[in-house]
Amino acid sequence: MIARYSRPEMSALWSDEARLQRWLEVELALVDELTARGEVPAAAAQVLRRDARVDVERMQAIEAEVKHDVIAFLSSVSERLGDESRFLHLGLTPEPLATQIVPRDRHAHLFTRLAVLAGTCERIATEIRHLQRTEVGEALEPFGRGQKGSSAMPHKRNPVLVENVAGLSRLVRGYALAALENMALWHERDISHSSVERVVAPDATIALDFMLVRLAGVVESLEVRPDVMAQNLARLGGAVFSEQVLLALVRRGLRRDDAYRLVQRHALTGDDVAARLAADPEITRHVSADELASLFDIRHHLRHTDALFTRALEDGDGAR
Repeated sequence: MIARYSRPEMSALWSDEARLQRWLEVELALVDELTARGEVPAAAAQVLRRDARVDVERMQAIEAEVKHDVIAFLSSVSERLGDESRFLHLGLTPEPLATQIVPRDRHAHLFTRLAVLAGTCERIATEIRHLQRTEVGEALEPFGRGQKGSSAMPHKRNPVLVENVAGLSRLVRGYALAALENMALWHERDISHSSVERVVAPDATIALDFMLVRLAGVVESLEVRPDVMAQNLARLGGAVFSEQVLLALVRRGLRRDDAYRLVQRHALTGDDVAARLAADPEITRHVSADELASLFDIRHHLRHTDALFTRALEDGDGAR
């Protein structure tokens, strides 16, 4: 992943030294298990834990000759050890039903889940992008002092942060497809998956990490404009409350299609919908003027907001 979208913490996680250190930890964990089974002497296991070290430069030098990274890794580690090195990498594939390698179904499962998470980030980012449109203006991502949103239109505040999130989600979905393509290998294992994984594994995780951190920062500092929301609703003349009137008429005994027709002819005009409905005898025959007025109350749509957030943020035993 390019530096622009790589946080230092994740770049360090995918460095050669960190990657090889994890390889060594896996090898030593296997030694511990074999020791517990009595297949490796305890004294040898202690030496391996004490003396086994990663040497990136030495491994790379060996790999340049043998053209095999795992062999080069084991050779570079073994050079610093004595006879105990023979206990490394014994029957390493800890999988319930393995061939030569762990089935790439597992990898595909991971990357598709990353893609779904990226899609969730994009869904939120896309909503913010819409709300930040000049003609909507109900919510805006942070905008720094001196920042410019457009090279030609000084009034613009382009949502560049969430646009990045939306764009990177396409990459993560692409990586998931590449991982799915890796599932079918020739004769239980070929090397075609390796080149793919060397790219998609670091890139997908680094990109998603960047997306999550960026989106969290946008949400935390989101500029919300309730006054603009109210103005936008007012421009619609109350049309957004048409559903409430429809349901009230249905509860009074009208067929849904008939009630829909009665309300629609007023809701589509863009005028003062409440006044038009109140002046229609076909409507007031079923719903009183006072009840009609009560249906045009925004608090009805917001009455469960706190409960919804509470439910969404529950964890532990209350998680859904």
